[in-house]
Amino acid sequence: MTISTQPLCANPIGSAKARDGRRSPFILADLLILLLFVALLALMVFSLVLGRYPVPIPEIIKIVATTGFNETRPYTDKAWVVIEIVRMPRILGVTLCGMGLAMAGAAMQGVFRNPLVGPEVAGVSSGAAFGGVLAIMFSLPMAGVVGLAFGFGMGALAVAFGLSKLAGKSSILGLVLAGVIVGGFFGALTGMAQYVADPQAKLPSIVYWLLGSFVGLTYEKVAIVAGVTLFAGTLLLMLRWRINLLSLGEVDAEALGVKVETLRWCIVALVALLVAAQVSVSGGVNWVGLIIPHIARMLVGPEHTRLLPASALLGGIYLLAMDDIARSITAQEIPIGLLTALVGTPVFGFLFWKMHGKGWNRE
Repeated sequence: MTISTQPLCANPIGSAKARDGRRSPFILADLLILLLFVALLALMVFSLVLGRYPVPIPEIIKIVATTGFNETRPYTDKAWVVIEIVRMPRILGVTLCGMGLAMAGAAMQGVFRNPLVGPEVAGVSSGAAFGGVLAIMFSLPMAGVVGLAFGFGMGALAVAFGLSKLAGKSSILGLVLAGVIVGGFFGALTGMAQYVADPQAKLPSIVYWLLGSFVGLTYEKVAIVAGVTLFAGTLLLMLRWRINLLSLGEVDAEALGVKVETLRWCIVALVALLVAAQVSVSGGVNWVGLIIPHIARMLVGPEHTRLLPASALLGGIYLLAMDDIARSITAQEIPIGLLTALVGTPVFGFLFWKMHGKGWNRE
């Protein structure tokens, strides 16, 4: 009797099928990301057409094709003003803000190992909003708005994270509750700032800014958002493998050589920078970083090499669609922060119900 020395797993046909089975979900995820990219481009083109002043598509193509070539046109050319001056910077800015917020939310959820954590829950948005309100009260330039929004956003996150330590080293519930406390505190400070603001010169602009709006977005503001989003977003993509390790838990990540505390604070600093850039140009736009990563996770899975790009593309699509609705559904533009809250709060309630009693690994 001969005894085979071939290992049990050496069946080439079975091994090939196993490899194909492991590879197919990743191919599908890559295809979904490509489709999201195409959908985002199509929505941006549609958004250029959408509006109360009709512009023929051939004219839009001509204007877009000559953008950046210093073609001078008189401001009496209404089509050029509508597309080049009004719609194009707004569409670019909205898309970048949506991409930044969604990436920030995905990174936060990966770092803290829970899909119910986001910049809003952790208090970053409330702190950044208060910083922006202070900048408006003191008539600071755009750089001052970004600086104060970033500083107070980071401060709010630091306080929330410090308070969460009191509830346990890895307590997600502690972080959420601390974020509620910090958000309430900065919300009270924002209300106090509104109370003492000049009711004629400052208060209307503060109130409208807090509701969230992309009205009057200029190329200068788009440049700020683009610079911050490209910088922070690129760094987050470079750290995507380490975010995967953090998602395993602190003990496992440290065993694999990751400096957990240093990496965590680097990531949350990038998140605060992304949120601050968005807040500085459009005011309060919440819930994007909370619900979009969860939808992206259902499409491409929890692996951050694909989750981060998918979240960014979905965030751009979602916020641009909300902005299109805000500026076209009624005669007077609806603040986009109201729309994102109307959509985001019931979705968050559904996620809370779905995740009740479940952990990150059982999603």
